[in-house]
Amino acid sequence: MFENSWSLISAFLVFLTGILFITNFSRYFSLKVKRGLGLYLWHTIFCLLYFLYSLKNPADSTAYYEKAVSGRFDFEFGTAAVDGLTSILVHGFGFGILSCFLVFNIFGAVGLLAFDGALKQATQYKSKFLKRLATLIVFLPSVSFWSSAIGKDAISFLAMGLALWAALQLNKRVWLMIFAIFLMLMVRPHMAGMMIIALAMSVMFDKKSSPLKRIFLGAVAIAGAAVMVPFALEYAGVSDPSSSEALIDYVEQRQSYNMEGGGGVDIANMSLPMQLFTYMFRPLIFEARSVTTLAAAIDNLILLYLFVIGFYALIKKKRQNFTENRKFMWVYVILAWLVLSMTTANLGIAIRQKWMFAPILIFLLISVIGKDRRKLTIKNKDGSDINSFVKKQGHNN
Repeated sequence: MFENSWSLISAFLVFLTGILFITNFSRYFSLKVKRGLGLYLWHTIFCLLYFLYSLKNPADSTAYYEKAVSGRFDFEFGTAAVDGLTSILVHGFGFGILSCFLVFNIFGAVGLLAFDGALKQATQYKSKFLKRLATLIVFLPSVSFWSSAIGKDAISFLAMGLALWAALQLNKRVWLMIFAIFLMLMVRPHMAGMMIIALAMSVMFDKKSSPLKRIFLGAVAIAGAAVMVPFALEYAGVSDPSSSEALIDYVEQRQSYNMEGGGGVDIANMSLPMQLFTYMFRPLIFEARSVTTLAAAIDNLILLYLFVIGFYALIKKKRQNFTENRKFMWVYVILAWLVLSMTTANLGIAIRQKWMFAPILIFLLISVIGKDRRKLTIKNKDGSDINSFVKKQGHNN
C-alpha cells in the first residue's frame, strides 16, 4: 500500500491539493464551497473503496500503475495517454499508487462539480422535489465510483462535465468546450469525434448567429470533424473508415467482442430500441445477482423514472426558449447512445461508459420537468413590490 514514507505524505498532500482545487472550482460552477467539499469527500470515499478493492483483485487501475512503474510506455491517444500521465506521476513526482488514485480522483470530482452545477441551474426555479431528485442523482454511487480511480473514466467524465457546463453558455465558454474535447480526445478519441460532430451541427443550425458567422464556424467545425472522425474510427478498430462494410463488420465484431464475464448479454439479435434500453437501464432489480449489481440496478431504476417523466414533459410541454446550446447536447447524446448501445455487449462496461453522456441526457430531461416558479416582481416608486401591494389590497377588500 505504501512503498515508503513519501508515498503516505504525498497522498496526504494530493488530498489537500484537491481541497484547494475543489474550493475554487465550486465557485466557478456556482456552488457553495461546503457543497463542493461535500461532493469531493463523497467522491474520495469511492476512490478509497476502489483502491482497497484493486489491491486484492486485478483491475485496470493497478495495471496502469504497474506499467507506469516499469517505465514502459509510448505516449499516444487512448490507453497510452493514461499510461503516460501515470508514469509522470510515478517517475516525476515519486507518487505511490494511492497518490495516483487521488490525482485521478480530483479529475473525476471536478467533473462531478460541473455536473452538479449544471443541474443546479436546471432546477434553480423548480420545486423542492426536483432539487432533491437532482441531488440524489449526483450522489448515485455509480456516478462517483468509476470516475475515482486511475483510468480513462476519470478523464472522460471530467471532459463530459466541462462540455456540459460550456454548453450552458457556449458563446462565453467556447474555449472550455475546446479543452473538454481535447481531454476526451486524449482518452477516448471516438467520443471526441462525436462531440465535434455535435458541435458542428449545433453551430450550423444556430438561428441566433449571423449567416456569415454560422458559415465560418460551421466550416471550421466540419473541417475538424472531417479530420477527427476518420482518426477516431481507425482508433476504434475500423479497418476502412470510408467503407460501410467495414463499419458493419466492426459493429458485429464489437457485439461479440465483450460477451465474456457475468455482465455479457446477447445484443446482436435485439431490436434497436431494446439495445438502447439495455445499455442505459440494465441490469434491472430482478436481474441483480450481487451487491454491486443491486446498487447498479437501483441507480438504473432512478434513471428510468427520470427518463419516463422527462420524456413525458418533453412531449406535453410547448416549445420553450432555452439559453443553453441544446442542439449540441441532443446530437451528442443521440450519437453516443446509438453507437455505444449497438457495440457494447457487456453490462459491466455499459455501467461505466454510459456516464460519458448520461449526465447531459439527465440535464436535458430534468430541465423540462415541473413548472418554472420565477415571478416577475414590479417595484413601486417607494421600492415596495406591486405584487405584495395588490395582494394586501385584495385581502382587505
